[in-house]
Amino acid sequence: MTTRRPARASSRPRHPQPRIGLALAGGGPLGAVYEIGALAAIDEAIEGLDLNDAAIYVGISAGGLIAAGLANGITPHEMCRLFVESDADADGEQLFRPEMLFRPAWDEFAVRAAAFPVRLAEAAFHYVRRRGRSSAVNSLERLKATLPTGVLSGDGIHEFMARAFDTQGRSNDFRALARKLIIVATDLDSGEPVRFGTDGFDHVPISRAAQASAAVPGLFPPVEIDGRYFVDGALRKTLHASIALDEGVDLLLCLNPIVPYNARATHPAGKVAQGGLPAVLSQTLRAIIHSRVEIGMANYAVNYPQTDILLFEPSQDDADMFFTNLFSYTSRRRMCESAYQNTRLMLWQRRHELQPKLARHGLHLRLPVLRDSSLTLVKRAKPAKDDRLGLAALSDTLDRLERHLKLAAG
Repeated sequence: MTTRRPARASSRPRHPQPRIGLALAGGGPLGAVYEIGALAAIDEAIEGLDLNDAAIYVGISAGGLIAAGLANGITPHEMCRLFVESDADADGEQLFRPEMLFRPAWDEFAVRAAAFPVRLAEAAFHYVRRRGRSSAVNSLERLKATLPTGVLSGDGIHEFMARAFDTQGRSNDFRALARKLIIVATDLDSGEPVRFGTDGFDHVPISRAAQASAAVPGLFPPVEIDGRYFVDGALRKTLHASIALDEGVDLLLCLNPIVPYNARATHPAGKVAQGGLPAVLSQTLRAIIHSRVEIGMANYAVNYPQTDILLFEPSQDDADMFFTNLFSYTSRRRMCESAYQNTRLMLWQRRHELQPKLARHGLHLRLPVLRDSSLTLVKRAKPAKDDRLGLAALSDTLDRLERHLKLAAG
């Protein structure tokens, strides 16, 4: 976690009640799980903070889904049940299933396949008309328009959120929310960011805006809204925190799940390249995104000196954020719990630095809560039937002991 102190005294008077903003970056489903765990720790540890009562929420990609949930009054602990503890549904509420994000984009495939005969005929006509003066490769280039723009359907995001917000006290309409919510996507034809939730873009359903913001190019097809096509909101910026800062917030909480993995921290001879192409591409993307965050935070500290900015990120030696299997229920639980515990530890280790900053806004760290090494976020998994040696209980005890030692060392 990185903190920013104002460079000079603010000329703008403080509000009687502090204006607090949240800016949540993307990171895919695993990034959403991290943000849930971190937000749950923050919610428990900071007295006077209500994460469901912020002045403004800004969400990008997966962060848009979490921001929309907070703006709808869903607490981080409730999100943990919806997104992580999704093995049972006691209340009849729609639960998140990772499989809904991995449905093939059949509609996109059908549209491109239907265009193939026409494009092939055009290519053949071009080649014949040029009578050999143009290579076959140049003629066949016309077929590139038949390639799908994405392989997975993003409709699962829209459908899940639409159902989740279709209950009493929640809304899928930006205009009906009591708190300001902004979800950023990128206009594919101009490359410019678009702020859904602002005038002219607040009629779009929240669920559809979140789908557009999460439409990673090449993975998901662009999302058509009012005749325009939108893709991932992180193309221009990772956090778009300036949107909240321009609203004049006094305290801004930023969460960025994407950090490069430091393999040498856990394995001195570790090599990311041993993980193959996916690991190399993931590490490259993480390094690029994180460098943008660092530059952005430095600029925010200069341009918005009147605002305290707290940035929460996973540790770069957190292997769970790099290797977790999304489809494994146990892995999702472990990563969410890890995010929760690591955020609690960071708050404890930086308590002397954070206390005066939070006090300026009438907030305080609950030190007894942070010292309590027995606290957990996710419910304990039932021991396996063949766990006759009690290894699950032993593992749980060792985890608590490790947390206690870290707190004592801090």
